[in-house]
Amino acid sequence: MTANRIRLIPLAGLFLAAAACGGSAPADVAPRPIVGPEALPPSPADVRFMTDMIGHHAQAIRISRWAPTHGAGPALSRLAERIVVGQQDEIAIMQRWLRTHGHPEVQVDTLHAMGGTDHSMHMPGMLSPEDLARLDAAAGLEFDRLFLEYMIRHHKGALTMVDQLFGSQGAAQNDIVFRLASDVYAEQSTEISRMELMLDALPAQGSNP
Repeated sequence: MTANRIRLIPLAGLFLAAAACGGSAPADVAPRPIVGPEALPPSPADVRFMTDMIGHHAQAIRISRWAPTHGAGPALSRLAERIVVGQQDEIAIMQRWLRTHGHPEVQVDTLHAMGGTDHSMHMPGMLSPEDLARLDAAAGLEFDRLFLEYMIRHHKGALTMVDQLFGSQGAAQNDIVFRLASDVYAEQSTEISRMELMLDALPAQGSNP
């Protein structure tokens, strides 16, 4: 699948002016008129999505930071670096949005995020403590394989979260929520396709590289 990543307008600009029309969303979501970013108040589903996606991103950042210390190959290392940079930026936007709307700002420790003992484990695609331990114990080609398998599952979980948001009554009418959710969907769909190709290109297990 090929998708163009939506470039998010800097948050300050979103709060001061109407956003420009553009972006991708799940195929079954009809386009809607773009209104001023704060013209409509957020729904409970919006708040839940922004809060949960912070925790979801935090786990992806945590395992992506393992690439340099676990002998990841060059291609996977570049992918992991892009995941860290992109999802850190989105976490900052979501934290700012929650604070602006008077909701608790979710604080995350991406070095130790989501080990399986907090509420975030109910979210689609999250790695269990056993998954994390297995990945942390891997190195080289085994790490690459497990990382790709787990991150594909993790990204598909994020797509499910976006689908759930757009399927909720009155959700995603707030412009920032709509644009960020659309951006997550487009970006992670593209990365899933890339990771599936990378996984297919790895040597078969038990063979010499």
